[in-house]
Amino acid sequence: MKIIKMSKKILPVWMAFLLLTACDGMLNEPLENEILADDIDYTKTEDMDAYRIGAYATFYDLQWETFPIIAVRGDDVNASGDQAPLIATDEYKYVASDWMPNSAWLNLYGDLYTFLGAIEQIQKYKEFAPNPAVADQYIAEIKVMHGFEMLQLSRLFGALIIPKSSFSERLYNEPLSSHDEVMQYISDLMDEAIPLLPNVRPNQRTDIVGGVTRPTALAVKAWANLEMENYQGVADATGAIISSGLFSLESDYYNLFKIPGKLNNENLLELQYSDLGQGSGTSYNYLWDFFGPNVYTPAVSGKGGGWGFWEPTFKYIEFMLDRNDQKRLTTSVLFTQAGIDSLEEVYGALPGYVSNTTQSGDIIGNVGAGAQEARALFSSGKHYLPSDQITPGRTGYGSGNNFRAIRYAQILLMHAEALESGATSSAMTSTAAVNLVRSRAGLSSLPDVDIDDVLDEKYAELAMEWGTRFEDMVRHGKTSELNDIRRTYNDAEDRFLPYPTAQADILSQLR
Repeated sequence: MKIIKMSKKILPVWMAFLLLTACDGMLNEPLENEILADDIDYTKTEDMDAYRIGAYATFYDLQWETFPIIAVRGDDVNASGDQAPLIATDEYKYVASDWMPNSAWLNLYGDLYTFLGAIEQIQKYKEFAPNPAVADQYIAEIKVMHGFEMLQLSRLFGALIIPKSSFSERLYNEPLSSHDEVMQYISDLMDEAIPLLPNVRPNQRTDIVGGVTRPTALAVKAWANLEMENYQGVADATGAIISSGLFSLESDYYNLFKIPGKLNNENLLELQYSDLGQGSGTSYNYLWDFFGPNVYTPAVSGKGGGWGFWEPTFKYIEFMLDRNDQKRLTTSVLFTQAGIDSLEEVYGALPGYVSNTTQSGDIIGNVGAGAQEARALFSSGKHYLPSDQITPGRTGYGSGNNFRAIRYAQILLMHAEALESGATSSAMTSTAAVNLVRSRAGLSSLPDVDIDDVLDEKYAELAMEWGTRFEDMVRHGKTSELNDIRRTYNDAEDRFLPYPTAQADILSQLR
């Protein structure tokens, strides 16, 4: 119930916050349209928290098209349906004028400017604050959100112009920083934030339950260092999280991604949503419809289906079948009957646990012999909420669920990857880290692991989450895994998306 209280606090304040920030919509509007906060009384330091709350509301306002563009390029998921820009991105046929990459750029850069505006306002209150350390913590929390979103931008586009002020006209004079320079900037930003944050799990916070904590900042730092291939930096940051003893793997992998898994002890960062526990009226949700099957018979009648745009690959499913990775496969993939039939044609007989009916009783896709699906043969189970977990009265696919961003399983596997890439750590061995994740999945322990074992475990565990597989294959020179009949990866051309035409027309550094 605390998440409901938090949502009631954050979202109404957000509207007032947006009226006070100096962001101008990331160069899409005339610069003179910036709104300045000249009338604010900074001695009323009790108002300072509005900017932190507004930053969280902005962070949680993840537009539906941003995540798929970030996450679509691996061999774990296909763009299905008719979203041409997403299909082009999945096939490494990038088009600079496509709307979806430009929208992701605007969404993420717009958030960065909102975060900078919030930090600048809190710094003005800090001068009058009876306890300046409170202001420092608020700023540190926002820096972590800022770092996470800049990380995703650079993973997508590579070199960036790093904004240093909420006044976006200054962007014209900032140099273009390389991908590694951006990652170093993020790592340094996390170093500034880490000592100022509470050293607890996000779900242990009482002011903003699920909010940013020191381990969250360490996780973002580890991720940035992984992008730089600074494996010792990864081991140090992940080792600190492991040694804290704060986190554990949720035993119920299926429900980890559903309502019972919200604010779980495994989650270091999640975007929070709520329908306030009410069957009608105000509701704050991510647009989960993108991921859902377009043909769907819910066990609880009246619950809606999705758009059918996010399809786990045959390759991933076959990989999981070969491992007999039942728990994670049936959690990660929703099977239609048409998908099962197609899979049997290329794979052979399937185990009995492969079904088009979920353990919650929802039927995915059409039923009966010769069933055909309009868009996707499979859907993502990690972005699926069973109909019996949706608040009575609500009909939206996934209504009320949180969006998982960083999990402890990812920390363990990044730690193992770093150690198998030359780093050292006393926190945990790579074999122990991998076996913890395998044990939760119901698999036997490995006597020893190498980098291929680690990457296989990441494939099994983190499929369809934030484009991890694509980055792993590129980082370790295994890009042939990304090729199929539709596409061939070329590192010189396909590592990053081109800058959106609409942005390059404005910013000379991008040309």
